[in-house]
Amino acid sequence: MPAGFEGDDQTVTAPTAPTHVTTRDQANEPRVLLAAATTVVLWASSFIVIRYAGPHYDAGSMALLRMLVGAVVLGLIAARSGIRWPQRRSVPLVIAWGVGWFCLYLLALNVAEQTVDAGTAAMIVNLAPLMVVVFAGLFLGEGFPRGLLIGAPVSFVGVVLIGLESSGGHLAITGLLLALAAAVLYAGATLLQKHLMRSVDSTTLTWLGATAGAVALLPWSGRLAHDLATAPLGATLAIAYMGVLPTAFAFTTWAYVLMRTSAGRTSATTYVVPAVAIVLSWLLLGEAPTPVMLLGGALCLLGVAITRMMRR
Repeated sequence: MPAGFEGDDQTVTAPTAPTHVTTRDQANEPRVLLAAATTVVLWASSFIVIRYAGPHYDAGSMALLRMLVGAVVLGLIAARSGIRWPQRRSVPLVIAWGVGWFCLYLLALNVAEQTVDAGTAAMIVNLAPLMVVVFAGLFLGEGFPRGLLIGAPVSFVGVVLIGLESSGGHLAITGLLLALAAAVLYAGATLLQKHLMRSVDSTTLTWLGATAGAVALLPWSGRLAHDLATAPLGATLAIAYMGVLPTAFAFTTWAYVLMRTSAGRTSATTYVVPAVAIVLSWLLLGEAPTPVMLLGGALCLLGVAITRMMRR
């Protein structure tokens, strides 16, 4: 857990803490906003790294290396803040959540980005926040805040503009299905994580889930050994970066935000990711955005601002 968050985390993660109260009271606090911004920027950077390292690493070996590094760093974070083991009845759900989020989701996203461009993949994957808004309202008792009902669709329109512009209108069926699978896994993992954090410490949960994901990816060990021997050092270091920051650090800040606001609002915040990815692509890869992409990015930011400013 990042410095300065430990005490808050221990207080809020008590099993009796009412989720709806923390959602209303803490969503726009400076620490929560900073944690959300950190998550968004780091996750956006991972799209750039996947594109950079993709030609040198198989989708499975890339996910395995990322999660091996991530699990180790998350283990250090959990040990520092104090590991609090979940109750035995929660262990199967924790493992299922970890495999779904840190194995299946990463595989689906990595393979999708090898079939379709990053913009199209981001467009389809970002169906997930809309799914979370609907199912969190139906099954987690979060209701349907007006800000989410207005802001989430506005942001999604922005993502669609970015995706269509970057794809040039050419869509591959296999890539679309994989990206859609990633969206479903993303939504399901977010809802299950929100449920589990009612009784499981968030830092311990993230570490155990990452470890379960890494173990599930071990069948790609042979391919990873091959790719490590043949890939340039820069690609390997880039994937290690994903394990440390977009995985270990960003999933920790993601859990911090999710504990203090609703699942719907937390997931809607990630609509900023495509807009940030455009800026990073421009700065790091020299890919200047088109006017349509800039419009899409502006709509992403506007929609997220609506979800955070409008009350029930």
